Amino acid sequence: MKEGKNIIFLLLILVMLIPSGIIVARNLKVDPISTSLSDDNVLKVLFIIEQDNVPISTNIIANYAPTRRAAMFDIPANIGLILQQLERTGGIGTLYTEKGANVYREEIEKLTGVDIPFYISCSLTDFVHLTDLIGGLSVFIPSSVDIESETYGRILLPSGSVLLDGDKVRKYLLYEDEADAEGEPVTRKQKAVLAFLRGLYEHPEIFEKEQFKVLSPLLRSNITGEDFKQLLEYLSQTDSERLVPQRLTGAVRMVDSKELLFPFRDGQQIKEIIGQTLAALASKEGTTLERVYALEVLNGTDTNGLARTASELYQSFGYDVIRIGNAPQSGVEHTVLIDRIGNEAVAKIVAQVVRCENIESVQVSNDHSDSESNVDFTLILGKDFNGYTVRQKK
Repeated sequence: MKEGKNIIFLLLILVMLIPSGIIVARNLKVDPISTSLSDDNVLKVLFIIEQDNVPISTNIIANYAPTRRAAMFDIPANIGLILQQLERTGGIGTLYTEKGANVYREEIEKLTGVDIPFYISCSLTDFVHLTDLIGGLSVFIPSSVDIESETYGRILLPSGSVLLDGDKVRKYLLYEDEADAEGEPVTRKQKAVLAFLRGLYEHPEIFEKEQFKVLSPLLRSNITGEDFKQLLEYLSQTDSERLVPQRLTGAVRMVDSKELLFPFRDGQQIKEIIGQTLAALASKEGTTLERVYALEVLNGTDTNGLARTASELYQSFGYDVIRIGNAPQSGVEHTVLIDRIGNEAVAKIVAQVVRCENIESVQVSNDHSDSESNVDFTLILGKDFNGYTVRQKK
């Protein structure tokens, strides 16, 4: 009898301890989103769209929590690297195909010098289904498209702000046109991803329990359950209207009959581009990310190709280089940035790309016939520009 009472007593204690243990465990559970935001308030996510297990669009999306301002960087799948996991040189996208999304994410962290705690990936087929689930994607198409593709047949897309259903989104993502400007196919994919996030934000009912059960299996991530739902909700709050997508550039070379894009300066330029952009994102002067600024780059030296090199650098940062050429005078000693819009804060950020300390402000005539009226900044390269940055005075 005594032993039976002791067992009952122990069972009662156990029954009382189990709920307490559950409560303690819940309280001790680490929130991965809050942990990620604890350092700099910037949520960084790798968003991947793949087709047949090959990434066709990979972007780092960085969202600054206090203002919802964000940055977006395209990571080309053909960036050429020595892939230690595969013991060969190849495109970084090969890691996704052969080793999976997590190894791919880790290699992109090394490439960019940025910690990326989360990834979200989906197949093109699932992205098409997601598009239809939220009622289509709204994108702006600058000019109408009417081309005949051997792979996708005739592609008709009207100009202006257009709501695309899943089938149209598939064609929008995949087609390429000889008339495309450089980087235009990449920009289309970035627009589609941003339109998807905006669609989630405009349809909050998608996060309700039953509807989210339909959506969530179409996406894969390194976190699950409520944590994944919170991540997607947070990401959907990205202010896409104030985001200028950026793409990374480099030198194209053929390796084993494959066209690979090798980053300039052994990848250091990529780290600087992303580092400076993220720093501006969280700064009071982050307005440079809110619209595309137009630049004119002029070579004031006798060294050929400097203006084109500098223009590629600025394009990587998301600026629109509308004109390159030679300065009226050659033999310019010191590089100078001419601010034509009278915005000192933005001018400093623009100049920082090449570490230029010389900034001059001029008043531009409102006469639209003036060729300089559509230029926000003019960069005149001097002898102190080494192709990447301005050498500082000793």
